[in-house]
Amino acid sequence: MEWTNEEIQAIVDEHALVLFMKGDPNEPQCGFSSRAAQALQSFGEPFAAVNILSDPRAIPSVCAWSDFPTMPQVFVQGELVGGSDIVLEMLEDGSLKEMFDAGRKA
Repeated sequence: MEWTNEEIQAIVDEHALVLFMKGDPNEPQCGFSSRAAQALQSFGEPFAAVNILSDPRAIPSVCAWSDFPTMPQVFVQGELVGGSDIVLEMLEDGSLKEMFDAGRKA
């Protein structure tokens, strides 16, 4: 049994920033997840972190739902932005803040 699209959508809808990652921000289980968590922590806004290793159904379900093949996955205001490299770029060039703030005004 997989996570339902509705369950995943509810997580993304409930939080302005969501990180589907291996492990959790305090104990990441891979380097990419660690970098994504560090980027979001330095961003300074609260975010939801979902440990996709806690349930064997999570990875295939989230990847199928988002149509993105790898983890971690970061969602900003309900929109998939990508993995750790993309989030780091967006943090550095200011587009993460722009996207986050635009969602607040909507």
